Amino acid sequence: MSRLNAAAGRFHAALDNLGNAAGPLVESRDSRDDLAIRLAAVTEERDRLRARVEELEEEARSLNSMNHEVEGRLDGAIAEIRAALGR
Repeated sequence: MSRLNAAAGRFHAALDNLGNAAGPLVESRDSRDDLAIRLAAVTEERDRLRARVEELEEEARSLNSMNHEVEGRLDGAIAEIRAALGR
């Protein structure tokens, strides 16, 4: 019985050692899973922001075009007013 108790003690000690060694691996796996989730969220946000930047760039091009058109119309109106005033 003594040999059986000694073997059981060694077995439990080995299990404890295995549990202690596996702890960091489990934490590492959990950390990796958390990082994967965070990476997916950051990637999604990057894609959303990239799309928004593209929208804003298109809007800026459109506004620039309108500004040039308004500038031309104002220049024409000023020229007509000056001509009417005889300048």
